[in-house]
Amino acid sequence: MTNTTIAGHHPFKTNSVLRVTAHILSYIFHPLFISAYVVGFLIFFHPYAFAGFDMRTKVFRFIGIVFCNTFLPLFAVALMKALGLINSIMLRTVKDRIIPYIVVMTFYFWSWWVFKNLPNMPALSINFLLGAFLAVCAGFFCNIFFKISMHAIAMGGALMFFFLFGFHDAFGSGLYIAIALLCTGLVCTSRLLLGAHTAFDVWMGLFIGIFTQWVAWQF
Repeated sequence: MTNTTIAGHHPFKTNSVLRVTAHILSYIFHPLFISAYVVGFLIFFHPYAFAGFDMRTKVFRFIGIVFCNTFLPLFAVALMKALGLINSIMLRTVKDRIIPYIVVMTFYFWSWWVFKNLPNMPALSINFLLGAFLAVCAGFFCNIFFKISMHAIAMGGALMFFFLFGFHDAFGSGLYIAIALLCTGLVCTSRLLLGAHTAFDVWMGLFIGIFTQWVAWQF
């Protein structure tokens, strides 16, 4: 009788728990949610990024991001599945990801362009949205050659944003960097545990997300 059996922890049960946890993390930190999380942080938690706006305007700005960067892409993917343009809404193959990438690029460009041209929008939000758009463009290019991790791209972008934010903003803190790093590690590990990607897919996704946010920050 092994120590594992004595302790009452069956390895298959442990693996099941890990897989369920990995699935939950993958859904909570779905790539299409990340821009809403970051912009929501800037709108509702940053003390002065959107300080000149009343609550009604803040809520409408946030709803605009959720609608354009989350709801519309998800609706488009569901519609593509219904029309038979893709095999699964989970986008498990490189082929299934081609059209959704183009759709997401369109919506992400639109949200960045709108924010860029609205009056008094904080540079933090504009730069982040530009980085998110550039990341999707880079992901589309990489998808031609291999199934890059979209989760890793999104988390890498968020991690780099909070890293730069932590060192360049008066409200920045190492706590935000630590939380972003922890979430990034958990999500990327989850994708590996689920067998959704190879280590190369994940590391390349992280690199793309980090690099594109750094590029956007230069503007």
